[in-house]
Amino acid sequence: MKRPRALALTLTLVCVAQGLVEVPIGSRATTYASGNQQRPIAVRAGRLIDVKNGRVLEDVVILIRGERIEAVGRDVAIPADAEVIDLSRHTVLPGLMDMHTHLTGDPSYGYSDHRLHEWPGYAALVGAKNARRTLLAGFTTVRNVGADEWADVALRDAIRNGVIPGPRMYVSAHAIGITGGHCDTNGYRPDAWPEPGIERGIANGVDEAIKAVRYQIKYGADVIKICATGGVLSAGDAVGVSQLTFDEIRAIVHTAAMAERRVAAHAHGTEGIKMAVRAGVASIEHGSMLDDEAIRLMKEHGTYLVPTLMAFETVVAGAKSGKLAPWSAKKALEIEPHARRSIQMAIRAGVNIAFGTDAGVFPHGENAEEFRLLVQAGMTPMQAIQSATLQAARLLGVERELGTIEPGKLADLIAVQGDPLQDITRLKHVDFVMKGGVVYKRDGAEVPFVPAR
Repeated sequence: MKRPRALALTLTLVCVAQGLVEVPIGSRATTYASGNQQRPIAVRAGRLIDVKNGRVLEDVVILIRGERIEAVGRDVAIPADAEVIDLSRHTVLPGLMDMHTHLTGDPSYGYSDHRLHEWPGYAALVGAKNARRTLLAGFTTVRNVGADEWADVALRDAIRNGVIPGPRMYVSAHAIGITGGHCDTNGYRPDAWPEPGIERGIANGVDEAIKAVRYQIKYGADVIKICATGGVLSAGDAVGVSQLTFDEIRAIVHTAAMAERRVAAHAHGTEGIKMAVRAGVASIEHGSMLDDEAIRLMKEHGTYLVPTLMAFETVVAGAKSGKLAPWSAKKALEIEPHARRSIQMAIRAGVNIAFGTDAGVFPHGENAEEFRLLVQAGMTPMQAIQSATLQAARLLGVERELGTIEPGKLADLIAVQGDPLQDITRLKHVDFVMKGGVVYKRDGAEVPFVPAR
């Protein structure tokens, strides 16, 4: 059986499993998450966070037809046949967006031998579990930046086709990097692991870099992810050293742009960050060792920083507890103080910041903890929420479709009790989730999912 068919089969099995899972639905037993909603929906919002204008509106009606928002306001007429959803005691805000996830993986703490034991299709099954958790946590869109075996492409398509529940996914397939670098699998004897090439994102030189980009796009990549520097969880490389050359990165950015794709650059070290920004990447992932020049360049180029503060917190805790692989533990403790200073510098300087967590380094579904860390680093609660809505949509280039609650946009809404502008941790307790006009969580309980096929 060819691998794409194997992935399709495993995701179909997940679909069956999802239908058998019991969930607490209380009085909502006759309500199902399905894309076949015919009636208009009127959401009564007690408070609505207007992230575009940085304000809060009270007693607002949001009228939804199909997958899109039709009207928003205090005087919106509710059609006689509309289903009314009462969120008058809640704060409603746009569906959250995480710009750095790895849905098809769970925490490995720097060890990669699990790949030797997992069969083709296993990662897609793990992804189905994590996609559901992420959606129910209020994240209706993610940018998935790195996966093996095209598992993220299969997962994205299964969600898009209504086979399983999950967030709207923009995927990179295999991340692109050098032999022996952060994007490679290192630390094994040569005959224990097949030597990867452009098909798995490993490229050396400009020509191979171009081929690697085209190959990922051919098989479904929406975005391109590169490893510009070393990393924490990889074996055999220093965390801050540059890996791809400037010419390689520039070729990757140019090739991606020709196919209307943007590039996200994993970059910890200062020189690697500057090189990636000068080459034209859309975002710097982690950005641990910023200096004044790097910040100036990011502002000049409009480059986004995706801080992934939860990842740093997780690896430091793992290093101190002994859970993290020893080669990763040393790097984690070395880089974390720099990362903390860098995000504070970026916030003060007004660098574009988009919310991203590196979920997969820690368990999926806990993504909203990142809001607390952003506020601790110097963001206001409104800025932190904007980073996960308005700014994230701009980074993806989908601000006409997502990121705010406005007429014409896709109906992605969440709701929480209390006021997250006063207590940002309220976003860890989402009561209501709607994606594309379909309700997946209501009254704090999951709505049973009905597969489209």
